[in-house]
Amino acid sequence: MSHKARARWKIILNVGTIAAMAIAVYALRTQIADTIENLGKVNAYALFLMIPMQLFNYHGYTNQARSLFRILGERLRYSSMFRLMLEMNFVNQVFPSGGVTGLSYFNIRMKDADVSASKSSLVYLLRYILVFISFQVLLVVGMIFLALDGRANNFVLLVGGSLATLVVVATVGAAFIVGSKKRINIFFVTLSRLLNRIVHFFRPKSPEVINTNKVRNLFDELHNDFLVIKKDYSVLLKPLGWSLLASSAEIGTIYVVYIAFGQWVNPGAVILAYAVATFAGFFSILPGGIGIYEALMTAVLAAAGVSPGVSIPVTVMYRVLSVGIQLPPGYYFYNKNLRSHKL
Repeated sequence: MSHKARARWKIILNVGTIAAMAIAVYALRTQIADTIENLGKVNAYALFLMIPMQLFNYHGYTNQARSLFRILGERLRYSSMFRLMLEMNFVNQVFPSGGVTGLSYFNIRMKDADVSASKSSLVYLLRYILVFISFQVLLVVGMIFLALDGRANNFVLLVGGSLATLVVVATVGAAFIVGSKKRINIFFVTLSRLLNRIVHFFRPKSPEVINTNKVRNLFDELHNDFLVIKKDYSVLLKPLGWSLLASSAEIGTIYVVYIAFGQWVNPGAVILAYAVATFAGFFSILPGGIGIYEALMTAVLAAAGVSPGVSIPVTVMYRVLSVGIQLPPGYYFYNKNLRSHKL
């Protein structure tokens, strides 16, 4: 790539990043104003506990990824992976993609560490599967807490059961597809062709944006890497443990905000609301699942017996403050990576 072309891409990427952040801030403008107004009503010392909780969260995700790469024969430094987790959170929060942008960025960053695209794609997929499985474990704990408090009504049981079933089906479906070279070729090549047709409809001069032959080769390699794990699924227990730590730390972050408001709500309600909101937010095309995340979390909390008068300001403050804690370091390392590649 010529110097002039790199300079142009650098401008495009930086302008795009700033624009995406501006859109996110604008979408959260009301919530940010409410958060500032409520700061005087809460225990500020309790809010500071959000920082160590978030560090535990990133510590869990860092070791989860390192454990998965180690299974595939790749040994990666803790510091570089921790930094990447910060960058990944920034990318997934700011850019509206439903996780697709995150996968692309993850593959690019792992290429710098001489890790193949198939291995990084498999690790990216397994990371989310393990997080969703950890939700099931936490859901069981949450339902027990709600049952002990008499809050496990029919609607709560339906939500918890539906989410658990969806996670099981998605996990089994992913394993079924990746477990066969024939199935993985049919699925991903068909998907690539479909995406090419959609793009071609809007851009007739671009008949093949996604090279199906490259896709076929990539997922053939992904299948071969998956066979390493398929020989002994018990190797996933350690990264699953790190997934549980990461999810528990995020739930703990939310609960800290309730404590700051002087509210000791049932932990089961927070666990259920977090699982539902996170799962739905992942598939949202809006940056960070804005709107969907807050609405679902508040609705589920209300169904579990937490008053909207309490859950709404807590959810808003948690979202705004957690974004304020996570995005600045993520943007710093993301931008530093762009500069290191002279984009």
